[in-house]
Amino acid sequence: MALWDRFKESASQMQAQLTAKKNDLKSGAFRDASMAMCALVAAADGTVDSSERQRVAQLIATNDVLQNFPADDLHRRFEDNLNKLAADYALGKVSVLQEVAKAKKKPAEARAVVQIGIVIGGADGDFDKDEQAVVREACYALDLPPHEFDL
Repeated sequence: MALWDRFKESASQMQAQLTAKKNDLKSGAFRDASMAMCALVAAADGTVDSSERQRVAQLIATNDVLQNFPADDLHRRFEDNLNKLAADYALGKVSVLQEVAKAKKKPAEARAVVQIGIVIGGADGDFDKDEQAVVREACYALDLPPHEFDL
């Protein structure tokens, strides 16, 4: 099986796992951490283009798990995190990773945040090394082993 086929299958499984946990993923910490993760992945290469913003907007609008929260609130939180990263990437990244770390008290939420990062990273058909690297860093912030997610 080709690497991309394995990745698509893995991302599909992760989305199914997220949907199954939907009722457990309603906390503010999960909301904040998931939007921070989306911003990290979108800005992983140092820039954020309109297609990356569109992918996250689509995720916010269509993802079953994120339906637990108002879409406009999620979008605002995503944009706030992006603005931190755009103003000063290194300093912003520290702040955004702190937002991600909010989910580490609940292992199911922490894993779900990583899964959202992988789903959004692969939404364009290419979960590139920069995106993988920021998701790996988020794993460390969440006290999760990256190899659990094949990172």
